[in-house]
Amino acid sequence: MDTLKFSDLKFEEKELHVPSLQEVKEVLSGKLHNNFSHVSVDVVECPDLTQKPFSLAAPGLSGNPNILELGGAPYLLPLVQREKIYDIKNIVKSLNFSPALVIGAGAGPWPYAGVCCEGIFNMHFASDGTVKNNTHIATVNMENGSCVLGTVPNDETRCALLGNLFLSEGKEGSVLRVHCQTRQGPKDFIASIRTALAEHYGDKIVGLGGTFLLKSGRARQHVMTDFSETPIYTEEQLNAWLRFFDMEAPLIAVGTLVTDVTDLDLRVQHFHSFSDHGLGGHYHIDTTPETVEYLGYFNIGKKVMRLDRPEQTHMFGRD
Repeated sequence: MDTLKFSDLKFEEKELHVPSLQEVKEVLSGKLHNNFSHVSVDVVECPDLTQKPFSLAAPGLSGNPNILELGGAPYLLPLVQREKIYDIKNIVKSLNFSPALVIGAGAGPWPYAGVCCEGIFNMHFASDGTVKNNTHIATVNMENGSCVLGTVPNDETRCALLGNLFLSEGKEGSVLRVHCQTRQGPKDFIASIRTALAEHYGDKIVGLGGTFLLKSGRARQHVMTDFSETPIYTEEQLNAWLRFFDMEAPLIAVGTLVTDVTDLDLRVQHFHSFSDHGLGGHYHIDTTPETVEYLGYFNIGKKVMRLDRPEQTHMFGRD
């Protein structure tokens, strides 16, 4: 199935507030204790994220870091718009972004999978045109209801319907290291970071992207079943269509967060995970607060780029 051409799509961008990593470290160090008993936030030289457990397609998160949002939930709900298929490789080329590490969460390439699927995007485009694609997709086995986690061929660089992606040159450099254990508050790991930044920076919009490891514990995650043939209008109908799982660690998640929706109708947080034990999907929250442990590496986006923003929008289906 043909992908949409970049030149035919509406493209918008907005500069983000870019505090120093040290400043963000201080903000999070002071606020994450509201949600976790044990908190350590540091500015460090990024470890080689191509190594396990993270297995990213490039070693770092530095070099022109930005946030890219494709499409949106209105292209999935109430009924799917199947023609909304984007080629990340072509988008990166159109943005003159080279080299490029692209990681994040979205709807996977359903024409390849044959069904609706979760995309856990993780690909690197070298300046010489070489592609390293460590992307995973998650589907539901409709015979037994289990999660099926798979990989894609190196040349499968499509994203369907919606995507929340962190772009950088994939270079080593300074990053935020966030380590939290024992959740004592109601917020998930990403929401605790996002709301801490939102409370501190107010109308100055901050965006982060990166990866985190659910090192111990379990997490509530969902995987989309195949596209619904009947319209989905409510959260209740949506939750009945999704398949929810209690997935065990270790899980490796990738995605983005921003501190406000803004006039670009942004999704404020979106992370998908994969693993080496056949589980993956859309991260919601840990289900084992007493034993949970998170380790994340993040960088700050300079701007947010918005491609093919839906003209008619709604706010459900974004949790």
